[in-house]
Amino acid sequence: MADALAKIPVVEIDSEGTFKYILLTVKVKDGDVHKDIVRGTKSAEYHNHIFEKVNPAMESLGMECKCLGGGKIEHNSQEKKLRVFGESTAFGKADHSVSAEKLKSAFSDYEITWSDDKK
Repeated sequence: MADALAKIPVVEIDSEGTFKYILLTVKVKDGDVHKDIVRGTKSAEYHNHIFEKVNPAMESLGMECKCLGGGKIEHNSQEKKLRVFGESTAFGKADHSVSAEKLKSAFSDYEITWSDDKK
């Protein structure tokens, strides 16, 4: 099952725009092995819509996940910039420094910034 966990992408976000995101921890059911992942999309009106999509997908892989918080991501693919900010009303503010590190693993050639500002 640890192999299945390793195959889960650390980051899945929209390729452009400003959108809601959540930071989750995913672990093998009844296991100790886990990792944090970032998911974000502008199709989500609310942060819980992202979780409602991700959670069943993870469960089908034998995983369980917990939302650690949320915020927004501003993705400018032309300038290769990502900005992490804001908070989720439902889940609270994610640790944006952790989210930024996860984004760096997927967007190593980007300038990635984060702040605790709401806008």
